[in-house]
This record gives sequence, structure tokens and C-alpha cells, in this order.
Amino acid sequence: MIISKTPFRISLFGGGTDYPTWWHQHGGVVIGTTINKYCYLTVNRLRPFFAFNYRIIWSKIEDVVKIDDIEHPAVRAILKGLSFGNEGLEISYRADLPARSGLGTSSSFTVGLLNALGALRGARISKKRLADEAIYYEQTVMRESVGCQDQIWAAYGGFNIIEFFSGPDTHYRVIPLDFRGMSNLCSSFMLFFTGFTRTASALAQRQIDNMGQNTSILNEITDMCYIAHSELKNNDDPSYKIGKLLDESWKLKRRLADGMSTEKLDQIYAAALSAGAIGGKLLGAGGGGFFLFVVPPDAQESVKKRLEDLVHVPFEFDLDGSHIVVSDEGTNVTR
Repeated sequence: MIISKTPFRISLFGGGTDYPTWWHQHGGVVIGTTINKYCYLTVNRLRPFFAFNYRIIWSKIEDVVKIDDIEHPAVRAILKGLSFGNEGLEISYRADLPARSGLGTSSSFTVGLLNALGALRGARISKKRLADEAIYYEQTVMRESVGCQDQIWAAYGGFNIIEFFSGPDTHYRVIPLDFRGMSNLCSSFMLFFTGFTRTASALAQRQIDNMGQNTSILNEITDMCYIAHSELKNNDDPSYKIGKLLDESWKLKRRLADGMSTEKLDQIYAAALSAGAIGGKLLGAGGGGFFLFVVPPDAQESVKKRLEDLVHVPFEFDLDGSHIVVSDEGTNVTR
């Protein structure tokens, strides 16, 4: 048995500049962190006693003979790409938080599956290779309308600034941020589930289609990312400044494409601010999922009461990225 454990992420600044359509020409930058909420991929070899070669357990249970018959797009693409043939596998997925909720869950799944299948074959896969292969499968093989930050965070973990350099290839640099006010910032974050999940690809494609007319907005988003970086490095308690910057960033992001927000989501955001939140944003491509707010500790009960119909999810930062927690022999490992 192999079990991989892969974190979900919170993207704070720079979202939209990590799409290849943009950064291949202009470069890009994002700031964010992984959190201690995870997806788990369990991989077992199947004995030859069944009428199927593959059992895939996710929101469905698939028992199939051929890889081409697998419905889950990432599992099908990766097993074909890694030439598993008809070896016989059971792949099971579970997660701490719902999919399609703006936390990079799809990329965490892809990274976690690549890590688990590599471990099954006895390979130790570097974080960079995990990220690069996940980007390749999602963008080139599955042709998903996704950026590049989610795969990198899932693989590396940590609170980072990621810079993308213009050019035809996927060239990026991951810089861990270990700043004095990290604990203050974490204690000021509040995460709420809106109750709405959505498929991000349609909204993401709209953003990509609109990039030609959104150059000035994306440049502002890039500048804001570097302002936030400066605040994080130079401020013992950056919560207030980061909250205000998130509020500005959310207003900019809403202009990238129709459907980023809805009347109901706007009401949630306004309610949080009126109860004491400094600022915040809807995570991911928009349309639903999770809201992140920056809230002073003395206002957090007020915000929770105002948003009592929503699920509040406390969290801490994750620093490890995807790793294998159980090996073939059942021994706990940290790789």
C-alpha cells in the first residue's frame, strides 16, 4: 500500500498572472501558501482474482478492464502516460475539504497521484519534477484551462512567492517566505465555505480569453503582489496591510471576467466587512468555493456570528508539500 498526502493551497496575490498565455509574454508572480488540509491518494496493486484491472474510488466507484475506459480524466491520462498497461491497480481518493472549491484541489489530486504511483514503482520524485509533470498532464494532455501555481504549491508546500519568467518554456522560481509576522497573519485569517462548488475551467477560460483587454488590470495585480511581498518582509504584524491589499485585489479580480462573483457572494463579502473583517477574497477562479478574510482577533466572533450559515474552517500553514506517508511495508515515511 502507498498513501500520498498532498496539501491544498490558498492563493493570496497574483492570481491570473500564472496562466501561460500571460506569463510567457509578460512574466508573472503569485504569493500564497499551502494549508493543513489535504487530499490522500491510496494506491494498491490488485491481485489477479477480479474481472477488472482497475478500481478507481472517488465520488464514484469505477471497475474497468482498460485504462481507456476510466472516467476520471486525471487518472486515465496519468496511467496512460506512465504506461501502466494492465498491471492491476486500486486507486482511492479522500480529502479533508470538498473538490471544486477554489483551493487547488484538482492539482493536489494530480500531484498526489503522480507521487503515489512513483512510490509504487520505487521512485523518489523531486518536488520540481512533481510540479512540472502535473503542469504537463493538466495543461498539455488533459488540456485544462489552468494556471501553474496550484501544481507548484501542491508539490513544494510552504508560504512562497513564485515568479514566472517570460519565454516559451515553464521557467519559474519558488522563494520560501519566512517572515516575522507569519503567526500573526495566520491567526488573522478566517476561511468560510460558501456552500457553492463549481467547475473552474469555464471561468478560467473566460479570464484567458479576456487577457488581451485586461493588460492594465493584470499589471496592477502584479504590482500589488510585490507590494504585499514588501509588507510581509518588513512588518512584524502585516495583517492590516495584507487585509487591505486583499480587498483591493478582490475588486480587481472581479473585473477579469463575468461570473467571478454573484449577488449572494457579494452579500457574504459585505456582511463580513460590516462585522469587522479588514478585507478578503474569493479563492480560486471565482463563482463559489471558499472566502478567505483577514479579521482582527477581537472581531472574529462577530464575523463568525454574522456568517453563521457558512462553515468556518480553521487552519494552519503547511510547510511540507506532497509526501508519502505510508510505504509498501506500512512504514511511516516523510518523503
